Amino acid sequence: MNKGIKTFKAFLRYNIVAIIATTTDFTFFVLLTSLLHVWYVAATFTSAVCGGIISFILNRNWAFMSKDGKLGKQAIKYIIVWNASIFLNTAGLILMVEIASVNEIISKIIVAISVGAGFNFLMYRYFIFK
Repeated sequence: MNKGIKTFKAFLRYNIVAIIATTTDFTFFVLLTSLLHVWYVAATFTSAVCGGIISFILNRNWAFMSKDGKLGKQAIKYIIVWNASIFLNTAGLILMVEIASVNEIISKIIVAISVGAGFNFLMYRYFIFK
């Protein structure tokens, strides 16, 4: 199969996984902040962990079909990228909420899309699940 088509298909599957993982992340974020009144920064971290676990499992087994890779090595790389992603999401959220005075849920949407499309896909495709 053409490498470009393979990458495009992986990108489409990645985006489906991203929707599922992001829905998980956002659901936990809204529940934690709106119902339990958890500080938005702590809620961001906690919800990112929940979405991240879903993301790793689905990306490894379906989006990038990388089940033949070493699970431990992929998991370590994923944790490194995931930590960077959590940092970028948290820092972006703080900047949007505290500096730009944008609503925290709107800020989370903007930051999540930016980090997901601009950082996560490339790292998943070319570093973790290559």
